[in-house]
Amino acid sequence: MKFLPFVFKHLRASWVRTSSTVVAMALCVFLFCTLQSVLAQFANFVSSRSPRRLVTRNAVSLLSVIPLTYAPRIERVPGVKRVAATFGFGGVLPARKEGKADAGSAEDTDWTAVFQNLAVDAEPYFAMSPELVVPPAQFRDFMPDLRGCLVGRQLAEKFGWKVGDRFHLQSFVTGLRKKDGPFEFVVRGLIDADLAQYPGTETNVMYFHYRYLSESLGNMRWTTFFTVEIDDPARAGELAAAIDAEFENSGEQTLTETESAFSANFMALVGDLAGLLNGVGLGVCFTILLVTANTMSMAVRERRTEIAVLKTVGFKGGQVMRLVVAEALLLGVAAAALGIGGTYWALAALNGARGQTLLGLAHVELRPVVALFGASAALGLGLAAGAMPAWGAYRAKVTEMLRNP
Repeated sequence: MKFLPFVFKHLRASWVRTSSTVVAMALCVFLFCTLQSVLAQFANFVSSRSPRRLVTRNAVSLLSVIPLTYAPRIERVPGVKRVAATFGFGGVLPARKEGKADAGSAEDTDWTAVFQNLAVDAEPYFAMSPELVVPPAQFRDFMPDLRGCLVGRQLAEKFGWKVGDRFHLQSFVTGLRKKDGPFEFVVRGLIDADLAQYPGTETNVMYFHYRYLSESLGNMRWTTFFTVEIDDPARAGELAAAIDAEFENSGEQTLTETESAFSANFMALVGDLAGLLNGVGLGVCFTILLVTANTMSMAVRERRTEIAVLKTVGFKGGQVMRLVVAEALLLGVAAAALGIGGTYWALAALNGARGQTLLGLAHVELRPVVALFGASAALGLGLAAGAMPAWGAYRAKVTEMLRNP
């Protein structure tokens, strides 16, 4: 500890290089923490899916549809309690939201305001979703209103909606667009999550009546999937097989899986998101490691005479090595503080920004475990970058260090 002022003095001597190195390492920590926070949010969404719910979809593809007539046949399978048609609408807010929205095309869409919205058979769907809490009076107002919708509280706060507000959505799927313009919705209720019994439940979703979607598109008789409630989660595999066997000889065969497996497969439509984000983070970390190692090597080479003098006046090789390592670790500590603080500020700013989402997520948190890993990564980078220069300083002979380079 008594040599820390000596270390700080050396870091201040080349403050431009020190600052640039800290900023580069902090950028690495910032990217790591931000990307991992997004992945953690997706993982939390998948893990919070109920084991009592299955999803029956077209066996060919997640993007294919199945007939509504399958619903009563699924309900007749022993062990099935409820079935609700569920349709991923893919609606986004028109870019011009004041007044009446225009019919518009992709250019009239605000892609920074993407969020999840589902058309559902409301009565059975919410009966099988006890984690979604809606005030009874609001739910009663929602049920008879064809244009009514229920919105998660966090999502409503993000876009400034309250009960009674109206807004428009236009699907990015051409076949789900009305000729007379976007769909109009009225907020009839706000959804909260029963986190005491169902921790990790996400409410950044909007739900509306499947019948509204169907009638607006000429009595559509298809859905993207059915949400199925079963009586015993332990029989999930058995019941999934029984449901698929029911349609084995049908024109549209089905694939039934747990809700968590379906959610994970749906997210995989954009590719291996975890692999992509982790690959980007790893590449950045490796690049910053090379930059930091080069910086530390330059710092040691510039102080060849100084290190020789230290050894001459009695400093041992191990002490000199620890001084160099201490410099690298201090760079890591500063980078960790700057990077984690930057991540916290950026996510807080995004969460507080009205009408803006990140990859469809209305709220992304910096979890303590992610911050801890980010700090560890910064310290690891500093230690790895300072190891070789420190070892070189440890082994260097005084006569060689005093010789002109």
